[in-house]
Amino acid sequence: MTDDNNPFASEDITPPFNDEWVAKRRVANAIKQLSEALVTSSPDIGTMNAIAEQLEVTAEEFRGSPRIYGRFDWAASGEHGSFGQISHELNPMAGWSNPLAPPVNNWFDGDIARGTCQCGWAYEGPPGSVHGGFVAAIFDQFLGMAQELGGQPGMTGYLHINYHRRTPLNAELTLEGKLVKVEGRKTIMHGEMYAEGVMTASAEGLFVQPRGGIHEVRTQKAASTPQK
Repeated sequence: MTDDNNPFASEDITPPFNDEWVAKRRVANAIKQLSEALVTSSPDIGTMNAIAEQLEVTAEEFRGSPRIYGRFDWAASGEHGSFGQISHELNPMAGWSNPLAPPVNNWFDGDIARGTCQCGWAYEGPPGSVHGGFVAAIFDQFLGMAQELGGQPGMTGYLHINYHRRTPLNAELTLEGKLVKVEGRKTIMHGEMYAEGVMTASAEGLFVQPRGGIHEVRTQKAASTPQK
């Protein structure tokens, strides 16, 4: 059974906390479909300008709604779920309500971390292949979750990627992560990425727990007020 408060408890996708996130996931999915269509279609210029006008109106409508900046502020009221649940929705690599995310789904299987994701045409780097920067970002997200195996989660110190062969687009990518060692506040993780059973990339990540623990980390307010 999936623990709704722990999105990493099983392979099952954690359900949305409430109807707000159901709707937001729907919007995010529509934006992802739009992005995929944008980079793979060639309508006439008039059609593209007409679509742009529609989207500009939609964007303005969104800007006119109540705004919340940062996951700590989302969690503060208690109306949108816990910080972990909100991260599961808004994380740029694993958030189900964030159209930037592939998204990466990750969970624990005993002492091994596992994950899956699939990158469409919007993530293309070399022809037919996932951009290497996104491969690195996927590992950063995945190993950042997997470091929980060491019991002292921290911030990324370094991430070393080995690209063994191209990572194909539109294919299910599977991820496997293992704890290498813990030294003081440092945790070292090893990860591998596979497509159709063939390893396309591997990574070593160093994560450093902040003094006082990861929960001491607080977001800094921007110096200027965000534009409404």
